[in-house]
Amino acid sequence: MLFGLIATMIVVTTLQVICRFCFEALSWSEELTRFLLVFASLLGAAIAFRRGSHMAVTFVARRLPEGLQKILGVAVHLLGVLFFAVVVWYGARMMATEAGQATPAMGLSMSWLYAFYPLVGGIILLHLAAGILETVRGR
Repeated sequence: MLFGLIATMIVVTTLQVICRFCFEALSWSEELTRFLLVFASLLGAAIAFRRGSHMAVTFVARRLPEGLQKILGVAVHLLGVLFFAVVVWYGARMMATEAGQATPAMGLSMSWLYAFYPLVGGIILLHLAAGILETVRGR
């Protein structure tokens, strides 16, 4: 899906460049590309959390005893849970408060666009909960 989002961004941007120079500019293409970029970034973050491949500074943690490594791992996951709980909460609030507004070029309700945040934030929260369980179990 992530590949599809990026491929769509490339196609829409290329089409926009061609239309701008040869025909009439596509008024909706920049807006669509921006929204696809945001969604691809959020989805990429969710995938990184699932794989455990997000950035981490581990040179200090690896030198700690195993028990402290687990405690530190759980603490880091809990901080992530706190952060993404805020993302989900405020994303849902933005969906509600901005539902009456529409995007300028495409006319989409802003609530559809703000839905990315609670949706992907919820997925990341699930991955963080799984990460806590894996850390506690020692995997």
